Amino acid sequence: MAKHHHTGQKGEEIAREYLMSHGYQILETNWRFSKAEVDLIAMDGDVMVFVEVKTRSGEHFGFPEQFVSARKEQLMMDAAAVYTSRVGHEWEIRFDIISIITKGNYSELTHIKDAFFDGWG
Repeated sequence: MAKHHHTGQKGEEIAREYLMSHGYQILETNWRFSKAEVDLIAMDGDVMVFVEVKTRSGEHFGFPEQFVSARKEQLMMDAAAVYTSRVGHEWEIRFDIISIITKGNYSELTHIKDAFFDGWG
């Protein structure tokens, strides 16, 4: 497995554990629709949250959240529309980014709520 795939999988595991420890219910991991993949879909109370996890092994090229493109945002929004329709969720949804920088055995996590509509994307 390529190093960046391993780093990404480790980051998704860290993000999943973080969300669960904060009371989120994980519904899906790596959910795919067409060309989109949503890393995590979770419930935060009554709010369905679509989460993009970005993990880097350092800050050499910028912070992980800076690598969520407008194209990725659009793909996630399209996927969210399909997913909510399929499961019959008609309430609030949110798009979050979890940014993780790994440094050996230490990881620095930043959770950006409502990332797509708050000037991040």
